Amino acid sequence: MLQELRIENFAIINQLELSFHRGLNIFTGETGAGKSIIIDAVEAILGSRADVTMIRAGAERAIVEASFEVSDEMSRPIGEILDREGLSDESTLLILGREVRMNGRSYARVNGRAVNAHVLGELSEFLVDVHGQSEHLSLLHVRQHLGLLDSYAHVDKEMSDYLSIYHQLLRVRGQLEHLRAAEKDANRQIDILKYQINEIESAHLKDGEEDDLRSERTRLANAEGIASLAQDAIQLLDEGTVESPSISDLVGQVTALLNNLGRLDATQVKLGEQSQSTLDDLNDLAANLRDYLETVEFNPKRLEQVEERLDLIQNLKRKYGEDIPTVLKFADQSRKQLDSITHASERIAELQDEEDQLLVKIANIGQMLSERRHAAAEKLEKSMETELEHLSMSGACFKVDFSERQSDDGVLLEDGRRVQFDSTGFEHVEFLVAPNPGEGLKPLVKIASGGETSRLMLAIKNVLAQADRIPTLIFDEIDQGIGGRVGLVVGRKLWELARQHQVLCVTHLPQLAAYGEQHFKVSKQVRNGRTETQVEALKGEERVLELAQMMGEVSDGTRQSAEELLQSVEKAVKPAP
Repeated sequence: MLQELRIENFAIINQLELSFHRGLNIFTGETGAGKSIIIDAVEAILGSRADVTMIRAGAERAIVEASFEVSDEMSRPIGEILDREGLSDESTLLILGREVRMNGRSYARVNGRAVNAHVLGELSEFLVDVHGQSEHLSLLHVRQHLGLLDSYAHVDKEMSDYLSIYHQLLRVRGQLEHLRAAEKDANRQIDILKYQINEIESAHLKDGEEDDLRSERTRLANAEGIASLAQDAIQLLDEGTVESPSISDLVGQVTALLNNLGRLDATQVKLGEQSQSTLDDLNDLAANLRDYLETVEFNPKRLEQVEERLDLIQNLKRKYGEDIPTVLKFADQSRKQLDSITHASERIAELQDEEDQLLVKIANIGQMLSERRHAAAEKLEKSMETELEHLSMSGACFKVDFSERQSDDGVLLEDGRRVQFDSTGFEHVEFLVAPNPGEGLKPLVKIASGGETSRLMLAIKNVLAQADRIPTLIFDEIDQGIGGRVGLVVGRKLWELARQHQVLCVTHLPQLAAYGEQHFKVSKQVRNGRTETQVEALKGEERVLELAQMMGEVSDGTRQSAEELLQSVEKAVKPAP
């Protein structure tokens, strides 16, 4: 139940705090006073779109907060959402908040903690149901009728089971379509795949091979220069000439001198050792160069082989991938694709069997779903006609029309028919109505009277809401098009609905407003050159005056009529002794 609502800098609302009671809460006031703005603020709390146009001129942000008392019935589904979002709270009070800033950013909060706006939307499904001014037009959209019937029939489990099988069937049929299309072009595909796989496999590629080949190509192409450099280095290090001793000979002489120095000055022994170590390193370097020189080969044939191998790798990369691992992965995928095509017939047979089994399952579940819908439709028809009779449409006939379409690839029903199916089931549903006795049933879209359409919407909402668990219902001028004579009946219906739900209703009808257990008057005033919406709870004489104003110009006659209206309502809702 909605307990409190706080609005700040929202449209023409400067600051507003409201507390609500159980039962029927009524909002009245002149057009443009801000009644529907209050409903817009509630919808923002419930996760609807919020943007900077909602911010009051001159303000930096708009803030809306609402506190709800969570019923025992709704504590489990709401608790699951809170647990999932890490917002667990054992309190029965749930506080939702929405803030919109001038920079375009919007913030949603639950119990003071930031969440995504979609979380507010999820929670709202268990808190509030809002029926807007033009929502009765949804009755004119046939696609909405099945959803309304399912809501009344409580077929959530059946729909969940049905959708599970339906999506499996779509997946299987998608695979079948792909395989059958591939099978038509199988021979050409097989030849192409075999050629690609053979071309890659015959190359015997190895990861890292390309870098090694490039290094080898560089050595082979520069073998003469490499050998010359190595030989010159050996000449200087170890061989020398008659005119110039080798570096090793010179360092050897230095070593002998330093060893003699060490024998004369014991403190410089290490110099001889250091020199000997340098000589040993030079000898090792010369030996390594000789070993390397022996590996350097002048091999034009091998160079040609390396060039050809690199050209082959480059050609494969150009066709199948940017590097060797990618080329090898392409071959692996081609093998899998070839295997899939080669065994396509077997796989198609398997999928056909699976499709047949799923069609049997969806037929069974779909027929159960259909039976539940037909049973609920009969009850809905009777309940609707009773409601319409109460709403001064005595003799009106309401019918839920079911239709099916035959299809060769549909589901096989028990009577041997194959019918088309989709994500909603086998049948299409449309509400038909005959507003007056003797008239034939017609689609709702053919109903010209706005008042009749409004009453139909109110009747449907009343019937559905009685089976609905949502604690708070909001009706924003859903009584439009309804005259004063019917207003009392509508008010009584909303009052009865408020025995099971908290109801908030925006209305212009005094006959309906008289049934309110809490009456709010919405008005706008100009303060310091700014228009502001104000709301006050009316009681006693103030309420009589408001009802008189709703009837016309305030006079003794309208005041008396307002008092008599309240007395009549009090008598109508007074429990029998």
